[in-house]
Amino acid sequence: MRLFENANYDFLKARRIAVGGTAVFVALGLLAMAVQGLNESIEFTGGVLVQVEFTDPAIEIGQVREAVSAAVPGRPEVSTFGSASEFVIRARVEEGDSILGSQQAGSVVTDALAAAFGSTVFRVDRVEAVGPKVGRELRLKAMLAILLSFGATLLYITFRFEWRFGVAAVLATAHDIAATVALIGFLHIEVTLVVVAAVLTIVGYSLNDTIVVFDRVRENLRKFKRGQIRDILNRSVNETLPRTVLTGGTTLMALIALLALGGPVIRDFALLMTFGVIVGTFSSIYIASAMLLLIERRWPGEDVRGARTLVTDQPQPDAT
Repeated sequence: MRLFENANYDFLKARRIAVGGTAVFVALGLLAMAVQGLNESIEFTGGVLVQVEFTDPAIEIGQVREAVSAAVPGRPEVSTFGSASEFVIRARVEEGDSILGSQQAGSVVTDALAAAFGSTVFRVDRVEAVGPKVGRELRLKAMLAILLSFGATLLYITFRFEWRFGVAAVLATAHDIAATVALIGFLHIEVTLVVVAAVLTIVGYSLNDTIVVFDRVRENLRKFKRGQIRDILNRSVNETLPRTVLTGGTTLMALIALLALGGPVIRDFALLMTFGVIVGTFSSIYIASAMLLLIERRWPGEDVRGARTLVTDQPQPDAT
């Protein structure tokens, strides 16, 4: 089966609409994040996470929140986890660089629950404590990991192709990260190390798609030496469209299965990866080629054909 075998779409004709639409989405998502604030997990802020399961199904989340809030300062967060009788309690520790404060907060949480409901009606399934100093280090390393991936990408594509391709690929990948962050802002998803892992995985997936398109662009630059760069970009995207759609479609099948059946532990990762595959496919088709076209218009260079032909906005006759 080969989808889009004779595809001949003028993708670059819609580049302004595509870039404008995604810019609006990113701006609204970042605005939502600015209004609500970044929902960082205790892995980055420092604190304690306690997961408990009650044997009495009549106990509601409001009762648990009231019991914990009376004993733990700093407005601890309580949410359901899996079934209606399982709860996750997060208490942040704002001061001090020792993990001891987080561990003590965990004891305070369990003692407060025992005092309110009795020690026999609930079971502690998990306790995780992170000191504020460790949280700050994790936040710094997460940002550093993303920046290093950008730098390595730029160096690799510059070496493999040329710097114009590298800048276009990094811009397209930055778009994917910005769109993912916007989704996090819209849904107020808690930023954990799993979320950071999802963002880094999206970076790799998007780059893989973009490099496939750019590799075809390089081949077509050699093949159609008198062709307009705009037409060569369109041709390359159309020629790689079957691979892009089939790869994205099969990946989405696995991710949707994870999203539906994976449970709450992996739900955020599966959700962000599902969105990332969609937005990564979109950016490989529209954003990466549009950025390369823009760069070529501003800083025209030389390639394997010699001097590049003038870039125009009008589609030219078939170079064959």
